[in-house]
Amino acid sequence: MTLSVRPWISRHRLASFLLVTYAFTWTIQAALALSNLQASWTLSILVGLGAFGPPVGAAVVVWAGGGDLRAWVSQAFRWRIGLRWWALALLLPPAVLVVGSGLYALAGGPVDVGSLPFVGVYLFVLVWGTVWGGGQEELGWRGFMLPVLQERHSALASSLAVGVAWAGWHLPLFLNANTTHGGWPLSQQVVWFVTILAGSVLWTWMYNGTGGSVLAVAVFHAGINAMGVFHPADQAALAPGGVPDPWLTFLAEVTSGAVLLAFALGVVLVYGSTHLSKRARRGPEVLEGDADWAATSRSHSHDGRGRGADESR
Repeated sequence: MTLSVRPWISRHRLASFLLVTYAFTWTIQAALALSNLQASWTLSILVGLGAFGPPVGAAVVVWAGGGDLRAWVSQAFRWRIGLRWWALALLLPPAVLVVGSGLYALAGGPVDVGSLPFVGVYLFVLVWGTVWGGGQEELGWRGFMLPVLQERHSALASSLAVGVAWAGWHLPLFLNANTTHGGWPLSQQVVWFVTILAGSVLWTWMYNGTGGSVLAVAVFHAGINAMGVFHPADQAALAPGGVPDPWLTFLAEVTSGAVLLAFALGVVLVYGSTHLSKRARRGPEVLEGDADWAATSRSHSHDGRGRGADESR
């Protein structure tokens, strides 16, 4: 990378991050769509590879801006967060599943409990999801973009901004009929978008509340994704002949999404929009490694655009 590019990246951290993130992921997704690779483990692995776009984008910007790569990566190994937070990260996803499934059944959705996978499968799905099935994104979204935004904006506003970028980044999956998202009707996609925004608020709550543990957020993210495997909806009725039933898929999505949305609203009401947790929101200090990066962050914080002392305490 030429010296002329690095200062530009340092001055435009968010734009640079999104540019690299989208370019990396969308290039791989475009290749998969053109190859017409059918649903398989190979496709899942390659989709997972594309999901490394956010950490790749963050790594480029942290390095180019003179940040501390080790400090940034260390967020993914921050496991000493207390039993309470680990209990929340591990047990809230099943709780969301139980409540959402109950709402689905009460609304008349057909269920087939006998077809559910063995509960031990959850451990595999959780580990897979943490390292390859969604959790790997978090060093970018929550480990970089969120703290940079939280330097100037409230945790809620930052969460919604990350959520919009996060949702848009998924677009190629909806355009590829061979992926999980590809066969979704428009109504389900709209509900999914709202759910993404709610999830982004919850991910921020966990990130700020744990003092910046990307590991906890990745596990929580993987757990929520894993719940789709254990949803008791009758798959034969949900997609007869392999074609999704618009009403039932919408019902399954909206009942699960409603639980996440209610939870997110509860977090905002209990903790407030400024920090979304009892602890002060995390800023880009988690990325600072030398004078250049630190000076850039401090200049943003003291030019009238950063956090005020009354807002960050």
